[in-house]
Amino acid sequence: MHNQQIHLWQHDHSFDQGAQRPGERPMLFVIALTAVTMVVEVVAGLMYGSMALLADGLHMASHAVALGISFAAYIYVRARAHDRRFSFGTGKVNSMAGFASALLLAVFAFGMVWESVDRFFNPTQIVFNQAIVVAIAGLIVNGVSMAILARGHDHSHHAAHGHHHDHGDHNLKSAYLHVLADALTSVLAIGALLSGKFLGLGWMDPLMGIIGAILIARWAVQLIMQSGGVLLDRQVPEMEGTVREALERDGDDRVADLHIWEIGPNIRAAALSIVTHDPKSPEFYKKLLPASAGIVHSTVEVHRCRE
Repeated sequence: MHNQQIHLWQHDHSFDQGAQRPGERPMLFVIALTAVTMVVEVVAGLMYGSMALLADGLHMASHAVALGISFAAYIYVRARAHDRRFSFGTGKVNSMAGFASALLLAVFAFGMVWESVDRFFNPTQIVFNQAIVVAIAGLIVNGVSMAILARGHDHSHHAAHGHHHDHGDHNLKSAYLHVLADALTSVLAIGALLSGKFLGLGWMDPLMGIIGAILIARWAVQLIMQSGGVLLDRQVPEMEGTVREALERDGDDRVADLHIWEIGPNIRAAALSIVTHDPKSPEFYKKLLPASAGIVHSTVEVHRCRE
């Protein structure tokens, strides 16, 4: 067989991963907004001697780093999309960045617990008016950032053609959770500061810190499980029934072996074997795979059933 004939049976394995993703531009804007807010708070904290401003600025810096990791992953995915060293393209880089960002989120939650417990035993004087202004400003910035990222997530979700929510853009989801964690801490801080200022309940500040850390840790664990499952080629069980039904609908064809796993945001690969009395070509069975399964690469074995 000539090489020209062989090329007719070969296909690209980038699966459109070189295209710009819906969450890329919103994330860049959020990074810029976070970085500007961080610089303003750090400079103001140093100028006015406010530990509240300085601490919140450094807190924003940690999230700017996490968002930077997410954006760098988008750039890498596009740049290496056609690199033949990656068997199924660079889609899993997205989940790897989400996994790393989720770990940072978990570390951030642990730090909140540590600091909050220390505040219980070693309470510090709080400058309520200034701290409340900082918390409200942070909440506004995070609210705007959440709206921007949520819009990018909606575009990504619609592009998935109705696929299961957990198998979307883990990179974008991790960025959203970081901003959501920031917003949550701002809300809890405002409540605690108001309680301390008007009711004298100073212990509310560290208590709210612990409650916020527990919620953030829960989000981090969920994202670690989801993105980690993709990195470990975990099966996609909710699609197995759909695929089996489509392939076994006619005749005596039976699916003897079936593997479906994620290779990128909302895209999957499948390896399966068919046992039948009336074997047909692998291409015949590939055309039966439902579009809703999101399978962009499939390997099909066909075996004649032996009585």
